[in-house]
Amino acid sequence: MGWLLVLAVVAFLASTAFKIIPHYLDFFSLEKIISSVETEKALEIRSIPDFYSHVSKGMQVNGIRDLNLEDALKVTLENNEFRAHLKYEKREPLVENLDLVVRFDKEFRVRTQ
Repeated sequence: MGWLLVLAVVAFLASTAFKIIPHYLDFFSLEKIISSVETEKALEIRSIPDFYSHVSKGMQVNGIRDLNLEDALKVTLENNEFRAHLKYEKREPLVENLDLVVRFDKEFRVRTQ
């Protein structure tokens, strides 16, 4: 009976992890895409629409399809510096009416050339 309880707890934790980990991987990919604007000078991203286009293409390459970019990312341009605010929330059903919620909120300062 003890092993069965341990097995049930391990299965619950594994199920929870498998539901949360993809959202964190998507967030880390978005961080890398946004940061690449500064490191990849050949991209020549000079305007806000160029910035959104770059992030959108990166999302397609990384298979991030369940995120509305216009709602999650707000970009402004001040003094040759993009200020990107990435803020969104994802919910995964866990059991019946219980959901797992992950919130992401990060600001980026990305310099242009």
